[in-house]
Amino acid sequence: MTKSNALTPEDQALRAGFEAAYERELAQSSHGPTPQAALHAAALACRETLARRWAATQADDARRGERAPVRRVHYLSMEFLMGRALSNALAALRLTEPLQAKLAEQGLSLGEVLEREPDAALGNGGLGRLAACFLDSFAELGLPSFGYGLRYRYGMFAQAIQQGRQLELPDDWMRDAPAWELPRHDLRYAVGFGGRVEVDASGVRRWLPAESIEAQAFDFIVPAHRGERVSTLRQWQAMAAPIAFKPFCDGDYAGAAREQTLADALNWVLYPDDSTEQGRELRLKQEAFLVSASLQDLIARHLREHETSGGSLHNLGRTNAIHLNDTHPALAPAELMRLLLDEHGLGWDEAWKITRQAVAYTNHTLMPEALETWALRLFEQLLPRHLEIIYEINHRFLDEVRARFPGDHGLAARVSLIDEGSHGGERRVRMAALALVASHRVNGVAALHSELMVQTIFADYARLWPERFHNVTNGVTPRRWLQQANPQLSALLDGRIGDGWRRDLAELAELAPLAAHPGLVEEFLAVKRANKQRLAGVIRGELGLAVNVDSLFDVQIKRIHEYKRQLLNLLHVIHRYQAIRDNPDAPWVPRTVIIGGKAASAYQMAKSIVRLAHDVARVVNSDPRVGDRLKLVFLPNYGVSLAEAIIPAADLSEQISTAGTEASGTGNMKFGMNGALTIGTWDGANIEMAQAMGVENMFVFGLRADAVAKIKQLGYDPRLYVEENRQLKRVIDAISAGVFSNGDTERYRQLVDSLLHRDVYLLMADFADYVATQARVDALFADRAAWGQRALRNIAGMGPFSSDRTVADYVERVWAQKTLN
Repeated sequence: MTKSNALTPEDQALRAGFEAAYERELAQSSHGPTPQAALHAAALACRETLARRWAATQADDARRGERAPVRRVHYLSMEFLMGRALSNALAALRLTEPLQAKLAEQGLSLGEVLEREPDAALGNGGLGRLAACFLDSFAELGLPSFGYGLRYRYGMFAQAIQQGRQLELPDDWMRDAPAWELPRHDLRYAVGFGGRVEVDASGVRRWLPAESIEAQAFDFIVPAHRGERVSTLRQWQAMAAPIAFKPFCDGDYAGAAREQTLADALNWVLYPDDSTEQGRELRLKQEAFLVSASLQDLIARHLREHETSGGSLHNLGRTNAIHLNDTHPALAPAELMRLLLDEHGLGWDEAWKITRQAVAYTNHTLMPEALETWALRLFEQLLPRHLEIIYEINHRFLDEVRARFPGDHGLAARVSLIDEGSHGGERRVRMAALALVASHRVNGVAALHSELMVQTIFADYARLWPERFHNVTNGVTPRRWLQQANPQLSALLDGRIGDGWRRDLAELAELAPLAAHPGLVEEFLAVKRANKQRLAGVIRGELGLAVNVDSLFDVQIKRIHEYKRQLLNLLHVIHRYQAIRDNPDAPWVPRTVIIGGKAASAYQMAKSIVRLAHDVARVVNSDPRVGDRLKLVFLPNYGVSLAEAIIPAADLSEQISTAGTEASGTGNMKFGMNGALTIGTWDGANIEMAQAMGVENMFVFGLRADAVAKIKQLGYDPRLYVEENRQLKRVIDAISAGVFSNGDTERYRQLVDSLLHRDVYLLMADFADYVATQARVDALFADRAAWGQRALRNIAGMGPFSSDRTVADYVERVWAQKTLN
C-alpha cells in the first residue's frame, strides 16, 4: 500500500492560505521574486501556520491538569544543531508541491531557493543534532515540551581551509534576519552575576548581584509531520541595559557600550575557547544564563497554569521534568534550589524534594576530562549564592554517605561535589557530581556506554544508588535523515513495503526477506548511484576535484578528535596509496575517501590531523600513477545540510573510535538507514546496530573494550606494533620523512611522537586488523549484487534507531509521573 495523494478540505484550506501569504510577503520584496526573496516569503508564510499550531499546542498542554500521565519536559541543552528549516516545514505541512508551482511561475526552482537558506548555527556535533532530533520527535509524539538553548549569533565557527590549515571564521548565519524566529518580547527574565550574599533580619539569605542581564525569548517552532502538534526550541538572547550616558558624553564610547558588549558576548559563539581565563568565565556565564532563564520561564508557566489552585509550587516536580543534555546545564539543580528557596520562600526539604523529582541527567561521555569542573574561585566570583547552595547540598549528601559507609573517607572524597585539589590543583566544583546527586534518573546513550559508565567514571555513585542508572540508546529522526535527505530511497521503500515505515520505523524489518531479490537490488543500487552523482557534483563545485561515482564512497564525517580516529583512516589511505604505487596493475577496487568535520579552535592535535588530511590528499590526488584508484576528499565546514548530501551517497560508514570511548554515535544510524555498510569497532551503538541487523552484515574490527583496558593495564608500547608490522612502519616513516609535507620533517613530529610513545587511543594496536577488514570491504564491493543485498539488510535492521523510539523510552522510564512513585 502506497501513500494517498488525496487532499482533505483542511489541506486545501492550508494550501490556499499559504499561497495567499506567500504572495503577500513576496510583494513586499524590493527586488521582485529573487531566490532570497522567495525564501523569506515562503518561510514567513509557513510560520503563520506554525504559529497558529503553536498556540493550539500550548492551549492543549495547559488543559492537561496535574494528573496527566506524562509531565511537561524541559530539555536543557547548550546546542541544537537544527540545519535548514524550510524543507522540513514544507514536508510537514505538505506544501512542497504548491511552492514548486508558484516558483515555476516566477522562473525559479525549489532547489535554488532551498539552497539560499543557511544552516541555523546553534550547534556543532552529535550532542546538538540529537537534541534537534528530539524536538522533531517531541512534536511527532505529541509530547508536552520545551527545548531550551541559547541564540548564538555566530555559531561555533565557520571552517575555512587555507593551504591545508583550518581557519575559524564567524558563521554569520543571521545576516539576513532568520524568518523562522518568533520574538517573545513579553518573556524577559533577569539573570544575575557576581555581587554578594546578605542575610536579612529574619535570617533569610539574599543574593545581591553586581550585574544583571535580561534574557529575552525567541521561539523556533518544529512541526509534526503527521498531526498538527508542534514542539518549541526557546532560545535566550541577552539584552543589556542602555549605554552609560556619562562616558558617552565624555567621548569614552567603548566605556559607554561596555555593558552591552559583555551582554552581547553571551550570544556570540557556542563553546568559546576556554584556554584563557576570560574564555572560561564566558562559558560559565553562558551556562548560568541558559539555566536561570529557562527555569524562571518554567516556574512562571507553572504558576500561571495553576492559578486556579492557588498557584502552588508544591507539585512542580510532579508535573514538570527538567532534563540535562550532558553536563553543560548541570547548574540547574542549584539554580532551581535558589529560585525555590530565595524567590519563592520554600523550605530546604521541600525545595530539594521538588528538585529531585524534576531533574534527570543524560551523560554523553566516558572521558573523565570531559566532565566539566569549574574553579571554585571563579564560581565564588560569578555565582556566590549558587556556591553556598552547592556547599549545603554537598554537606547533606556527604553526611548520608558517611552514615552509610562509616570510615570510608576515600569514598566521601571521591563522590564529593567539591574536588579539594586532589591532583595538586586548585579546588573545583564537579558539575557531573551535582547532576548525579540531584537527579532521580541518570542514563547513558548506548548499552555498552551505560554499562561502562557505572563501572568506571560513576562507579561510586552507582554503588550508592544502583536503581538510579539505566540506558536509553540514542536514535535519529527518519523524517529528516531518510524521508527528506533521500526521497528516492524513500519512494523505493514505499513501493516495496508500503509507507507504514514512515509512521513506525520498525516496519523497515519487512525489507529483510526481500533483500536478495535481484530487481530490488538493482533499483537500490541505481538510487545509490544517483545520490553519488549528486555528491560528486558538490565535491567538484567545492574543491574542483572530479571523483569516480563508481568507486566505493568511504565516508567519515564527525568532529575531529583523536578518539574518533580520523588519523587511523588517514594511515590506511597512506598504506593504500603506497600499495597502489607498488603494484598499479593489480585489480584495485577504486575508492574515494571522504572526510569532513571541525577541530575545536584550541585543539592543536585535531587541527594537525586536518592539515595532514589535506597534505595527503594533495599528494594522492595529483599522482598520475594512482589516478581514479584512490582519491581523498576533505569537505570543509561540515554541517547538517552537507551531511544531507553526503549520507545518502555513502557506500561505507567509518565508525572507528577506540572501543569504550564513543558513547553512542548517531551518524552510524543515519548511514545505516540510507544503505551504507559500517566498518566499525565494537563500540557505542555500533554494537546494538550489529545485533539488530546481524553482525555478519557489519565489518567489525579491533580490540574490544575489555581488551583495551587489559592492554593498558599491562603496559602498552605502541612501538612494538610498528616494529612488527612493515606496512605500518612504512606509513609512519613516510609521514616522518616529510613525504606529504614537501620535505618538512618537523610538521608532524608531535603527531608521530604521540603515536609512537603514547598512542592513547591504540591506533597502532588496531591498524593491522583495520587494514585486513578494509580488504574484506574491497572484496564484497567487487560483487555488486552481494553488496546491494547487504546494504538492504542494513536498512531493514534500522527500525530500533528512530528518535521516536528513544523519546518513547524516556517517557516510559524518566518523564512519566509513574517514574516518581
